[in-house]
Amino acid sequence: MPDLLLELFSEEIPARMQAGAAEDLRRLVTGALRERGLSHEGAASFATPRRLALHISGLPARQPDTRDEKRGPRVGAPDAAVQGFLKSAGLKSLAEAKIQRDSKKGEFYVAVAEQKGRATIEVLAEVLPAAIKGFPWQKSMRWGEASARTGSLRWVRPLHAILATFGPETEETEVVPFAVDGVAADNFTFGHRFMAPGKIKVRRFDDYAAALEKAKVVLDPARRRDIILYDARDLALAQGLELVEDEALLHEVAGLVEWPVVLIGEFDSAFLDIPPEVVRTTIRVNQKCFVLQDPSSGRLSHKFVLVANIEAADGGAAIAAGNGQVVQARLSDAKFFWETDLKIKLEDRLEKLEQIVFHEKLGTQGERAKRLENLARNIALYTCADEALAARAALLAKADLTSEMVGEFPELQGVMGGHYAREQGEDKSVAEAIEDHYKPQGQSDRVPRAPVAICVALADRLDMLTGFFAIGEKPTGSKDPYGLRRAALGVIALVLENKLRLPLRSLFAEAFGQANFVDRSDVPVGGQDNLSDQLMSFFSERLKVYLRERGARYDLIDAVFALPGQDDLLLIVSRVEALGRFLDTEDGKDLLAGYRRATNIVRAEEKNDGAGAFDGAFDPTLLKDTTEIQDTAEKLLWRVIANISVEIPEKLKLAYERIGQPGFEQQTPFEDAMESMSSLRDPVDVFFENVTVNSGNPVLRLNRLRLLNELRTAMHKIADFSKIAG
Repeated sequence: MPDLLLELFSEEIPARMQAGAAEDLRRLVTGALRERGLSHEGAASFATPRRLALHISGLPARQPDTRDEKRGPRVGAPDAAVQGFLKSAGLKSLAEAKIQRDSKKGEFYVAVAEQKGRATIEVLAEVLPAAIKGFPWQKSMRWGEASARTGSLRWVRPLHAILATFGPETEETEVVPFAVDGVAADNFTFGHRFMAPGKIKVRRFDDYAAALEKAKVVLDPARRRDIILYDARDLALAQGLELVEDEALLHEVAGLVEWPVVLIGEFDSAFLDIPPEVVRTTIRVNQKCFVLQDPSSGRLSHKFVLVANIEAADGGAAIAAGNGQVVQARLSDAKFFWETDLKIKLEDRLEKLEQIVFHEKLGTQGERAKRLENLARNIALYTCADEALAARAALLAKADLTSEMVGEFPELQGVMGGHYAREQGEDKSVAEAIEDHYKPQGQSDRVPRAPVAICVALADRLDMLTGFFAIGEKPTGSKDPYGLRRAALGVIALVLENKLRLPLRSLFAEAFGQANFVDRSDVPVGGQDNLSDQLMSFFSERLKVYLRERGARYDLIDAVFALPGQDDLLLIVSRVEALGRFLDTEDGKDLLAGYRRATNIVRAEEKNDGAGAFDGAFDPTLLKDTTEIQDTAEKLLWRVIANISVEIPEKLKLAYERIGQPGFEQQTPFEDAMESMSSLRDPVDVFFENVTVNSGNPVLRLNRLRLLNELRTAMHKIADFSKIAG
C-alpha cells in the first residue's frame, strides 16, 4: 500500500517547540485524512533543528466510494413537502428520486447520492497545504515580500522547501502537487548545513532516512538523545568521572543539533569553591552543557560535557577550548554575584522584600515573610520542631529573592538562601529549611524530613493556597498559573511521608486571619468557613491523584472524605487503607452487598414516606407480632447494631490516638473498628433471608425500615459506603 513522506524544511526551529510541532503535524494530517475516509497502518513524525518530517504508511490508493440515502416524504404527499425534499437533496425532479416501500408506512421517496472516491494523492494535495497554513505554532512569523499580504503563510522561521512524495513501496513515487506561498512541493531535501549542504533526491521514507544519515543528519530525536547520553557517559568514564545526568537538558540539546558530536571541555578548578548548584546552573543555563563529578566523592569536576553540531578537523579541540573560555567567563560573573551577596546578611535583606509584590491582592513578599513566620511557629506544635528556629527560618526563607544570584538564576531561589544562611552563621536547621522549603516540587522530588524544614515548607504552601483561594484565583480546567495543584500535592507528601497529624482546617483559618488582603471584597461570601470547605474539597481531589498513583482506590477516598470534619490527611489515608483491606475480605464484600440492599430499600421507601421518615429508634417490643424466625433475625441484627454503635466510636477514638505515634506503622489501629463492623455480616444475611421489610403491617414495616436505617448509620461511622463503587 502507498506511503506518504512529508518534510517541511526551514530555518532553525526552537528546541522547546520541536516535539510539540512534530506531534501537531502528525495529528493534523492523519486527522484530516480520516475525516475524508482514508485510514492508515502507521504514522510517525520527527523533528530536527531545521525540519519537521512525517511518514504515514499503509494508505489506500483511493478514497472509498460512498453512497448516501436521504429519505423524503411519502408518495402522494403535498407538493410543498415534495419541493422541499427536492431542494434539500439537490434533485431537479422526482424522476431523479427512487421509491422505497415501508411495510408499515407505505411508499417513500428516497434520494440516493453516489460518489466515486478520489485518488489519495488528490486528497493529499488538498489536505497538506491546509495543514501547513493552519499550523498552530506558539510563535510564528511572516517574511519576504509575502509578509505584506494579509493571510500569507506564518511559520516559526522562514520555510524554504517542502518534500512530499506518495506511492507504493515497490514502485516510483509521485510528488504531491501543491504549493504554499510560492514554495512548491518537490522530491528533494538537504543535508547538514555545513558538512553536506547539497540537495538530496528522495523517493520514500526508507531511502530518505538513510540518505540524511549519510548527509550527517540524524532524523530521530530519540536516537540523537541516545548518542549524546551514551557518548557522554563513555567520555566521562574515560576521564575517571561520572556524568551528572539531566533529562530536560538532554532533550533540549538534542533539539539543537542534527549531528551530535560529544566533547569534553574544562575550566579553572578555582571556580569549584563557589556552591556546586551555581556551577551546574551556570554551565547548564548559559552553555547548555552537562557537568561531571567524581564518582567516589560526588564533588563536581572542573571538566564538563558539551555537544557540537559538526565534526571538526582538529577533533573538536578548538570548539572545546572556546566553550571552556565562555564557561569560565560566566563562572567569573557567578563568583562575583556570590561574593557580593555574602556581604549582606539575610535579615538585612528583609526590608527590600517590601518592594517585591507577591500578588497585587495579597501584598508584598515582606508581608508574606511575617505571615510565614507566624504560621511556621504554629505548625511547629505538630512537628516537634523548635518554634523559634521554625519561625526564624520562615522569616528568612524569601530573603534571597533580593540577591544578585537569584536575580540571574531564579531557579536557585531557596538553594542560595540556604548557602547564605550557612555562611552567615545561622543555625544548621534554619539553613536547611530555607534551602528545602520549595521541596517537593514533583512526584520524584525529595521530601524534607527535618522538623524545621517541614514547618517552613508547609507554611509556604498553606499560605499560598489560602491566599489565592480567598481572592478567587483557583485552578480552572488545565489552567493553574500559581501552581496550586502542585502546592496541595506538596502538602500531602509532606504530611504523609512524615506521618504528621495536622489539623488543616484550623491552619487554613490561621492563614486566612493573617492574610494581607489589599481588598477584602475579594474574599468569598461565607468567610473562612466557606474557604475551608473549598480547600478541603480541593485537597480531596489532589489526595485522589496522589493515592491513585500509588494504587489506591479513589472511591474509598470519597467514602472517607464524605464523613463530617475530615481534615487530618494521615488519619484519612490510614482509614482508607484499612477500609480497602477490609473490603478485600469475604466479610467485607458480603457486608457491602448487604449494605447496598438495605440502603436501596430505605432510599426507595423514603421517596414515598419522605426524607428522615425512618430516623426513629427500632422498637424491639414490637417483635411479639412476628414469627419466631423473624423475631430471632431482627433481634440478632438489632443487638449487633446496638453493640457496634458503641464499640466503633470507642475503637475509632483509640485509633485516632495511636495514628502518628512511634511504631504505629507496625500496628493496625483501624482494623479493630473494621473487625467490629464485620460482625454485621451474618446478622445482615440472616435478616434478609427471613424477614420481609415491606410487611403488610405498617407498624412492622416502619420498625424494620428504622432498623435498616440504623444499620446504615452505624456503618457510616466508618465511611460513607454509598460512595464505594463496584
